[in-house]
Amino acid sequence: MTQTQEQQTQAQDKTYTGGCHCGAVRFEAELDPNTGTKCNCSMCTRKAFFGVVVKPKHFRVTAGEASLADYQFNTKMMHHLFCKQCGVHAFGRGNLEQLGGEYYSVNLNCIDDLDLSTLKPMYWDGRHNNWQAGPAAQPYSPGGL
Repeated sequence: MTQTQEQQTQAQDKTYTGGCHCGAVRFEAELDPNTGTKCNCSMCTRKAFFGVVVKPKHFRVTAGEASLADYQFNTKMMHHLFCKQCGVHAFGRGNLEQLGGEYYSVNLNCIDDLDLSTLKPMYWDGRHNNWQAGPAAQPYSPGGL
């Protein structure tokens, strides 16, 4: 992301609060929900994850850090964090050069008072490891492109 793109994105960001179902884990993040994406990989599909990437300086756990459990698989580049009490995946964290290094991925389903019906997500084809195709305006079909 160029410096100009990052400045434009930051200009559209607003601080949101959110958390898990039981309320043990709480966070706040500066983000633009209109940049949300959905992925069809096995993990994101099962979690119903509707994510927005946020730089660490724009994300804060405000309660319940000790209530978080961590799940990693395959390349272990992503920490799939979830509440030990209710099991909800409100956010995760990782480090990926293509995303500019360290990041958090916030689940828009866990943001307080956000009307998801007003958002138009972009879609990734993680099921087929088709990251080079980039996000698409329509969901990928089960067979890929």
